[in-house]
Amino acid sequence: MVSSSHEAMHRIFQEYPGLFSRVSEVLGVEIGPPASATVMPTDLTENRPLERRVDTLLRIDMEDDRSYLLAIEAQGKKDPDKPASWMYYLSYLQAKYKLPPMLLVVCQDRATAEWAARPFPVGHPQSPVLTLQALVAGPHNMPVITDVAEARKDLALATLAAITHAGDPDIGAILKTLSTALRDVPETIADPIVELTAQGLGNRPAAQQWRNLVAVDLSFYKSSLSEEIRDEGRAEGRTEGRAEGIARGILLLLAQAGVDVPEEARERVMGCADLDTLSRWLLRAPTATSVEDVFAVG
Repeated sequence: MVSSSHEAMHRIFQEYPGLFSRVSEVLGVEIGPPASATVMPTDLTENRPLERRVDTLLRIDMEDDRSYLLAIEAQGKKDPDKPASWMYYLSYLQAKYKLPPMLLVVCQDRATAEWAARPFPVGHPQSPVLTLQALVAGPHNMPVITDVAEARKDLALATLAAITHAGDPDIGAILKTLSTALRDVPETIADPIVELTAQGLGNRPAAQQWRNLVAVDLSFYKSSLSEEIRDEGRAEGRTEGRAEGIARGILLLLAQAGVDVPEEARERVMGCADLDTLSRWLLRAPTATSVEDVFAVG
């Protein structure tokens, strides 16, 4: 199953086709800004029962009338079968569209990125007929952007950098920088950035950090993600308030029954957030002769 982070790593180039020219500079290949870009069909299947699809495919048209195809693949782990598929994609695209293809592989861990950046030869070891050499963007070469002004200069690149550094120890600072950079940005621009970042972080711990930052730093901002986060926060607040009320009721009933409640037991009651457990304790409190009666299992 394709993960949300996999989708974000290539879909960001659909949202911001010009991003590749800036990424290419980071990777040491001067491509230049496009005059236009067209999202192409990703289905590379021939008339046989073998389906092949590239993640994202763009036609990039330059101002000097040159054009090329950009195939973008999000790679989550090493896959010995993948280089052969990539070679197939590129040769197929060259043959079908008669345009030079390029391959960009986007990764979120260094080991996979370094593997994808290796040259992959095809043919006899002494005389390979083809060698695949992909451009690779990953945590090993994407910038760590923790300067707000730098992030504001290129929000698309800052977003991709944050996604590729999802497992970085400094991801908290990276995400804080991005959320701060979005504070004065129109919603039409901030919306895809917020959503793509959340999608790109997947189920990593950093995803919750981003959700918290959106809820706090972008509290003015209305998006499906921010509204979802606020709804969760309101629901959590209601649950916490109800739990605290039941806990105080338990302690009050025990006090009225003359039951001594040590500080440790008091903290256990007030610290419990499980409504089912608190309800069970509440039912026992009126007839309890000790706190052990309240906490008894069964």
